[in-house]
Amino acid sequence: MELEGADNFTLEQDIEGWVMDKCDDWRDHYEANYSDKFEEYYRLWRGQWSAQDQTRQSERSKIVSPALQQAVESSVAELEEATFGRGKWFDIKDDVRDQDSADIAALRGYLEEDFAKNKVRKNVAECLINAAVFGTGIAEVVIEEEKEMAPATQPVMGGELQAVGVTIKDRTCVKLRPVMPQNFLIDPVATDIDSALGCAVDEFVSSHLVEQLQEKGVYRDVQLTEATTDFNLEPDQDLTSFSEDKIRLTKYYGLVPTHLLKEAMADADAEEEVVEFDSEEEESYYTEAMVVIANGGILLKAEKNPYMMQDRPVVAFPWDVVPSRFWGRGVCEKGYNSQKALDAELRARIDALALTIHPMMAMDASRMPRGAKPSIQPGKTILTNGNPAEILQPFNFGNVSQITFAQAQSLQTMVQTATGAIDSAGIAGSINGESTAAGVSMSLGAIIKRHKRTLINFQDSFLIPFVQKAAYRYMQFEPELYPVADYKFHTSSSLGIIAREYEVTQLVQLLQTMSPDQPMYPKLVTSIIDNMNLSNREELIATLEKANQPDPKAQQAAEAVQQAQLQFQQSQTAALNGQAQESAARAQKLGVEAQSIPQELEIDRIKAATTNLKAGDADDKEFEKRLKISEQLLKEREVAVKEGNVAGQATPPQPQGLQ
Repeated sequence: MELEGADNFTLEQDIEGWVMDKCDDWRDHYEANYSDKFEEYYRLWRGQWSAQDQTRQSERSKIVSPALQQAVESSVAELEEATFGRGKWFDIKDDVRDQDSADIAALRGYLEEDFAKNKVRKNVAECLINAAVFGTGIAEVVIEEEKEMAPATQPVMGGELQAVGVTIKDRTCVKLRPVMPQNFLIDPVATDIDSALGCAVDEFVSSHLVEQLQEKGVYRDVQLTEATTDFNLEPDQDLTSFSEDKIRLTKYYGLVPTHLLKEAMADADAEEEVVEFDSEEEESYYTEAMVVIANGGILLKAEKNPYMMQDRPVVAFPWDVVPSRFWGRGVCEKGYNSQKALDAELRARIDALALTIHPMMAMDASRMPRGAKPSIQPGKTILTNGNPAEILQPFNFGNVSQITFAQAQSLQTMVQTATGAIDSAGIAGSINGESTAAGVSMSLGAIIKRHKRTLINFQDSFLIPFVQKAAYRYMQFEPELYPVADYKFHTSSSLGIIAREYEVTQLVQLLQTMSPDQPMYPKLVTSIIDNMNLSNREELIATLEKANQPDPKAQQAAEAVQQAQLQFQQSQTAALNGQAQESAARAQKLGVEAQSIPQELEIDRIKAATTNLKAGDADDKEFEKRLKISEQLLKEREVAVKEGNVAGQATPPQPQGLQ
């Protein structure tokens, strides 16, 4: 295959030479830009004094303020509490088309058990510390073959006795191993692990670990010698006692030239499995691979990326993102300048106090006895030849100014402001020199937001990728326990200690504005208990939810009372409707009768006028007389009828139920 763009140097060298050339260039870049800074950050966090910390030649004190230590520990504790405070720190979601949740629960249970056994939480906490100190937390996802032992019994003597022993089972374990910054190399132009040409873990390991892997066939069986001491690779250059029984191991993960990888794999022992390259890989100049080199030049392993997802077994996250840079900005970098000023202030004050409390003495040597030792100490008697007041004279340097104490407090506050950490000393939040609840709330809210930003970086760049890589490794190497499926992972991190206390305060203030009978009151109480750091938090929440649920017997009794009331109201309504219908019928009858009265009156008038009348003029006059009388009577009866109708309309008959 013809390799376009490849220089002669690349064609002539082997894969270990190519990898070490890249690693050496990356280490030169790291030592030129980050090594000295990271070393000083580490010393300040540990509280270790160095000659580089001197601000003047006469400085004698070696004190280092714990302000930066407190800021680191407080910030790390916040993220640990936010991640692991609720116990369940990750969750798994399946594809929406998969309606069976049993496999999800089984996968989550297996992962939680294996993570607890392999001390994943402890190693994650160490990565958080590294991120706070150095700005970036790095870890390697390691696969190890272990023998899992469990107690068991076996029947013997025909089942009469039980023999006690153990069962041994080979298991593949996925572990998270923190990596110190000085032991990690990466392409300087990369901003993350996946975008880099490659990365490498370069560190010293015990020789027996390499020998064990050689016996298992993981590494090539080659003769190794002890590595030379390289202080730049040690985690603690001042306190580490270097052992002679160690090997420098460089593990490279990334792209390598395909032809160099093929040559290295072809030179392997015949007993090893030969990995074939497909046509696409044959045409590609680079291939994703894993290369392990001992002592800077001895090839122990070279193979294509063995993982089914072709991902690199390294996770990293920045505490705070620096644009266009892989290395982030940690707590120590933020508070570095204030810490250095605070240390200089404290050391100067201590030196001044030493001169004030133990002043220098001037004495006349000619008037001191021969052989006298002019040292000053409590209870010592000094012999003089003459008046001691004329022979001994202390130098008066005055008292240490009280302003230095205020200056030190101000510098400590500056460290807290720069790092976003708070302690028991209080929270900065004052207006015109007076602390206010609003000022404290605003300051605390800003601190919580800064922690949330770091928490998002930690979750998206470190925690979720690790859980995914671990699950994929188990699916690949332990398919009996871990079913292969396209799962979705996400963390269930919540608020930290400071944020929870702040939220509890707000909820309590809101609770005070409501009465217990309002619907939101039980929900607010539940939220307050849920955000508190109580050992029996779950029990209290369960009891509260049970108390808020209605009693079945009481609910049935209430429903019975409500049903009886409804029936009574229905009967009352029916009775009122009947009375109303009766009143309407009565009114209609009276109206009909009132309409028939005038007709009856007219008939009576005619009858009265014509009764007992005969033909003749005399009878005609009598008829007219009777007619006038009947008309008068008719008018009187009409008036009486009208008055009766008006009275009936004014006072209609009332139903008994409305009286």
